[in-house]
Amino acid sequence: MAASSSSSSSPQTDTCLNFITHLLKALTDAIMNVFFHDETPEQLSQPLSPAIASSSSSTRLKHQVFLSFRGEDTRLNFTAHLLKALKDKGMNVFFDEETLEKGEQLSQALSRAIAAANLSIIVLSVDYASSKSCLAELSDIMHRQDTQGHIVLPIFYHVDPSHVRNLGGSFKTSFDGHESNRLPLVQRWKAAFAEVGKLKGWHIEGGKFDRPETEYIKDIVEYVIKKLMTSKFRTASAEFVGIDYQKKTILRLIEQEDSRLIGIWGQGGIGKTTLSDVIYNEISHKFEDKCFLLNVREKFKTQGMESLRNELLSKLLNQTIHVDTPSIGSTLIQERLNNKRVLVVLDDVNDSDQIDCFGVKHFGDGSKIIVTSRDRQILKNGSVDKIHEVKKLNKNDSLQLFSTFAFKLLNPAVDFRDLSNKFVEYAQGSPLALRVLGSKLYKKSRKEWESEVDKLKEYGKPKISQILSSSYDDLDEVEKNIFLDIAIFFKGTPKKDVEEILGCCYKGAVSGISNLIDKCLLDSTYFKEIDMHDMLEEMGKDIVREESTDPGKRSRLWSAKDVYQVLRYNKGTDLIQGIKLDMSQVDNLLLHYSTFEGMTNLRVLFFYTPRVFDVKCPTNKFLAHQVNSVSLLDELRYLYWKYCPFKSLSSFNPKNLVVLNLSHGDMEHLWNNDDHQVLVNLREIDISYCKNLRKIPSLLGAINLEILDCRSCECLVELPCLNHLASLKPLELRGCRNLKKLPQIPNHFPILSLEESEIEEVPDSIEHLIRLKGLILWNSKVKKVSRNISKLESLRMLDLGNCPLVEFPEIPKNLTKLNLSGTQIEEVPLSFDSLYNILTLNMSGSRVKNISIKTESLRDLDLSHCPMIEFPKIPESLRELNLSGTQIKEASLDSLGNLYSLDLSHCESLKLLSELPPYIRYLESRGCTSLEKVSFADHYL
Repeated sequence: MAASSSSSSSPQTDTCLNFITHLLKALTDAIMNVFFHDETPEQLSQPLSPAIASSSSSTRLKHQVFLSFRGEDTRLNFTAHLLKALKDKGMNVFFDEETLEKGEQLSQALSRAIAAANLSIIVLSVDYASSKSCLAELSDIMHRQDTQGHIVLPIFYHVDPSHVRNLGGSFKTSFDGHESNRLPLVQRWKAAFAEVGKLKGWHIEGGKFDRPETEYIKDIVEYVIKKLMTSKFRTASAEFVGIDYQKKTILRLIEQEDSRLIGIWGQGGIGKTTLSDVIYNEISHKFEDKCFLLNVREKFKTQGMESLRNELLSKLLNQTIHVDTPSIGSTLIQERLNNKRVLVVLDDVNDSDQIDCFGVKHFGDGSKIIVTSRDRQILKNGSVDKIHEVKKLNKNDSLQLFSTFAFKLLNPAVDFRDLSNKFVEYAQGSPLALRVLGSKLYKKSRKEWESEVDKLKEYGKPKISQILSSSYDDLDEVEKNIFLDIAIFFKGTPKKDVEEILGCCYKGAVSGISNLIDKCLLDSTYFKEIDMHDMLEEMGKDIVREESTDPGKRSRLWSAKDVYQVLRYNKGTDLIQGIKLDMSQVDNLLLHYSTFEGMTNLRVLFFYTPRVFDVKCPTNKFLAHQVNSVSLLDELRYLYWKYCPFKSLSSFNPKNLVVLNLSHGDMEHLWNNDDHQVLVNLREIDISYCKNLRKIPSLLGAINLEILDCRSCECLVELPCLNHLASLKPLELRGCRNLKKLPQIPNHFPILSLEESEIEEVPDSIEHLIRLKGLILWNSKVKKVSRNISKLESLRMLDLGNCPLVEFPEIPKNLTKLNLSGTQIEEVPLSFDSLYNILTLNMSGSRVKNISIKTESLRDLDLSHCPMIEFPKIPESLRELNLSGTQIKEASLDSLGNLYSLDLSHCESLKLLSELPPYIRYLESRGCTSLEKVSFADHYL
């Protein structure tokens, strides 16, 4: 906005604008739609100019974030840079190119923009309340929070939040001025202003001793993304066709006081999950805590009851909860739940006991629990208060939904209207069937449509399963195989992983997955996982069951009973392509060296344990019959075998392998070592907690390896050369207690974690890790650190805690966090003062007796349990100081005016604590048995 000729920018305004610039850039970098309004004293009362309306007032635009702040003189700097940044990210930006007139009414365009946003960020700076337009804007935002659940995030920028709540400080002056002008809306503005001051937000004090604003911005952006994700906002979409009436019916049930447990009942594919999801999103903001548990029936099988219940309780109580009893026996947990008014959705329940096990009877007054199920009797047995039957879509809604997929329009093409009506009739109001049919016919000719009608006529009045089966029949062989693999093995797996695994099985797998998504036979979730409707999953399993009555002659096995029979009695044949087994369902399954030799086309071997079972899996699930190795054939692409009882895969050639997971197994070594082995397909190796593993074979051929997890491989002595693995990202080596040498890794690595290892030296070669940001060697055996570590300009964090170090290491100038706790170091060298970026130094439990630090960047210093007698010389910039357990006798804090946290607990020799800053927020002095006197600094009073 243009400022008046009499206005001028101030340091406060410039700082505010700088902060807003970084915030907007961070938000746009997070790929968010941002609408902002820059308020000046000359503000609008008229609608936006035609130039604005033509570019940005389209009703099709939806904004995730509305940003409100007070600024001046930004046309040639801040606004120009902001506009370019937003356009570079492909954002739609409201931008005024004309001078607008002063006014106190909010323009219709701005009001619409706030209404279109999911979340508003309000930057409350010193002069915010002096702008009538700012206050009108804030009033509208707070009204929408109260009436529509709009999310509001205040940022108290260089202002005291209590001044906002109580209309004090400069804000009192601003409101007094508005009242003297007898403006009619002042009382509404004041109420909204005080209300926003009560909300939780960020308080940015400013000044050279505060955190950098870039850190605040990072936190704010992460919080906003989390808020938007958990709120699950969605734009209007085809899946909501015909849902409004049923939504209103259920909302009326929820409003009734005697409706605590509400059941949503209907056949598979009718839209129960979609309906409950829409309701959850609409009312969740009214509840203190909430949780939507998808696919309860399926997760009960894979995770187990205890794990799923703990997941729910942890979300409702906002902390990790572990209850391993059949019922919630803890009185404390029951009481905490009883104090919570919560909203819970239990989706796809197939047993009334599942409702009881979640402890819904303990939820507080006013709680609402929505349960969806295909079986009405289950809901009755679960004592639900009201049951709503999900109705089939009527003809008009069915036609609209079908047309959305068949034509990408809301109505059918004229030449296809008659055929469209026939397909709508066949679908019988099932949203799933309408989506699948419409997707199947998209861009097909009329002749092909007629052929599909003739095919469905053969069923008379086809069932939903027959319509779905018809779509499967039209797939090519690769698509059919992909569909069955996902239905049985990979539902819920990240899309990228599925593409890589199946890409090594079938040519054109990526294209095939995309085609199945287009045909609505697969779905890609918000978290980029491959999913499918449970009716389609069951159809896939039925197709495999129909291949043969003999499980050994089917292409895929997943039933524990079938797998046990085939493996126990060596009934496997070359027809078997994959096996998936829940190991909690079998006991004492005896395996031989040759158990899998007859399965020459085996591509997937997936032996897993439910999450709740994982940490306590008995060792008798599989028994290796008098052999140390098992013969696996070379066609394997996916080998996932937790608690594998064999000691090696000596004869296995992993040339086709994509994923290897043998965690918690008895492996001592993998396959035979060969530098020329072809491992080009290998993407992931997880051998964590293989406590007997001594060696990893050469990975020279594994040029595409992305993940190597060796956590807690306690017998592992060394790693093969890894510095050629350009794609390697996570490298987990924590708990490798016998690892003695720093591994050779690619120079792009950002973090290297080697806690609790036997490594004794950080070698000269460390200088090659030019992008290393964090090096963690806590509780290792490091005695020497090469001077070359000082060359690592990217290094920000170095953890050498509990290492037997004697000398203070030379460290790079950009380091911000250094942990030398528990070391043998006796002094901090003068060179430490040349570190202009250091924020945190932990010397707790070291042998430091005296310390003198001048560097003004230091914020947090921990000298607890050091053999100190005198109070340390430390910079006035320090914010947190821990001297607990030391032997200091006097502590004078005269120069530490910025200190807000001081721990002196168990300083048994401390007699005098003087010049204490009165605004210190945290002071711990328990166990100071000799303390006689405490005084405050007079010049602070």
